[in-house]
Amino acid sequence: MTDLSSRNPDWWRQAVIYQVYPRSFADADGDGLGDIRGIAERLHHVAALGVDALWLSPFYPSELADGGYDVADHRDVDPRLGTLDDFDAMVAEAHRLGLKVVVDLVPNHTSHVHPWFQEALRAGPGSAARDRYVFRAGRGERGELPPTDWQSVFGGSAWQRVPDGQWYLHLFAAEQPDLNWDNEEVRADFRTTLRFWSDRGVDGFRVDVAHGLAKDLTEPLRDLAGLGDLGPTEEALAHVPPGSHPYWDRDEVHEIYRDWRKIFDAYTPPRTAVAEAWVPDARRALYARPDELGQAFNFAYLLAGWDADELRRVITGSLRTAGAAGASATWVLSNHDVVRHTSRLMLPPGTDDDAWLLSGGRAPRIDEAAGLRRARAATLLMLALPGSAYLYQGEELGLPEVADLPTEVLQDPIWEQSGRVRKGRDGCRVPLPWTTGGPSYGFGAAGAWLPQPPAFAAYAVQAQDGVEGSTLELYRRALRLRRKLLESESLTWAPDAPAGVLQFTRSRGWRCVTNLGGEPVPLPPGETLLSSAPLPDARTLPPDTTVWLA
Repeated sequence: MTDLSSRNPDWWRQAVIYQVYPRSFADADGDGLGDIRGIAERLHHVAALGVDALWLSPFYPSELADGGYDVADHRDVDPRLGTLDDFDAMVAEAHRLGLKVVVDLVPNHTSHVHPWFQEALRAGPGSAARDRYVFRAGRGERGELPPTDWQSVFGGSAWQRVPDGQWYLHLFAAEQPDLNWDNEEVRADFRTTLRFWSDRGVDGFRVDVAHGLAKDLTEPLRDLAGLGDLGPTEEALAHVPPGSHPYWDRDEVHEIYRDWRKIFDAYTPPRTAVAEAWVPDARRALYARPDELGQAFNFAYLLAGWDADELRRVITGSLRTAGAAGASATWVLSNHDVVRHTSRLMLPPGTDDDAWLLSGGRAPRIDEAAGLRRARAATLLMLALPGSAYLYQGEELGLPEVADLPTEVLQDPIWEQSGRVRKGRDGCRVPLPWTTGGPSYGFGAAGAWLPQPPAFAAYAVQAQDGVEGSTLELYRRALRLRRKLLESESLTWAPDAPAGVLQFTRSRGWRCVTNLGGEPVPLPPGETLLSSAPLPDARTLPPDTTVWLA
């Protein structure tokens, strides 16, 4: 199986991948919802940035109970977003522009309207159809209590009762019943799905909840005594022996990915994959092994504060972990699930993101100009690191989090399922501004599915394109320069960096220096190739600034 999308099987090792959230990128048909044709029409923007690939969040048929991650058909396009022909045309255009295409794969669960789940409801207890999912009898005299104390990531019990009295497992929304990966029919169906998209020219896969597929379903199912409230986090896994949690990061999950690797390697070049796995460093390396997915997201970096010592520890550990697996490290500052880093990096240490969002971004208030300065410095630091960098749509414009969305427009199920104590992720999913005017700032011919604030006009592509010093032009310059400078996958820390400063050298003497402190520091000698903010002189590096030196 051969295609022309790439001749380099290792293209992913130091790639820059741009995440597209399809419903919020561009709307070609004017219905307020982003779509596949809108992506195709705006691919020139992605290519002009200088990235290597785009990653599409789910575009599959969905009720949107969880932003598209409740998938009703893993091998089709949501009719509101387009058709398979539209998808094929988009992939062809991406490849023509030199971009790889990565798609989201959602193997832990389906939508509750998926034909399989509807068949399971009709078939009843003990049926083969129900065995594709996780159905169990309840506890209590009449089965009126959930089978276990397991908790949904979105809040509340992870079990939902159906009219015949049984309960089904949903680690996320009730509209997302978990699949039973002990069932061979489930495994075979996903093999078909991997081949379906690979045959259409897809270059790789981002695997959603990669650490959640394998579950201990031996009877009696065991309670977690409160650990289920912690969700898919390293904190939850720290309380049990590695690989033994009932449903997160079980050792058996790696058998699934070794099976997938055989399919990936049957293509020329091999298809790539990256795991979304919220697990400790040593466990993350397992998903990134060359005979499994090959790469895993590094959430420790995303969660690190704006602190030189903490970031150095995280970077050093991440490079060590990736190297142990034979993979390259991954770096990400923003995505569709977290507060945009232009805002997040300005929150005082210890600030609860949920509480800040509930305050509408007023407690504390964030200086957006200072936040943008810090975000630009963080971006240049990330792009200087060895490995793959993942960018989230709109960060190249410097977009802040829209923290003050009215509660009546919220779409994220977290809002209702948490009892309205967590506002959710809509603030980072507000549609992009392309122009400085219009009903949706160029997103489409009409309004947008989430309201855009008037301040978005100043961040629009039209407002920044060709403007010296704009965030958009900074990203373009940085990505062009990065291509020229990249060689090895290593760095050397400077032994004499001042307190509060990160300084390291890459191949051929290329240096990156970031001042995370509150005072200016002396700038090492060398030719300035790029800086995240204007420098007062050739000898001084201001706070919240990164410079690349020859």
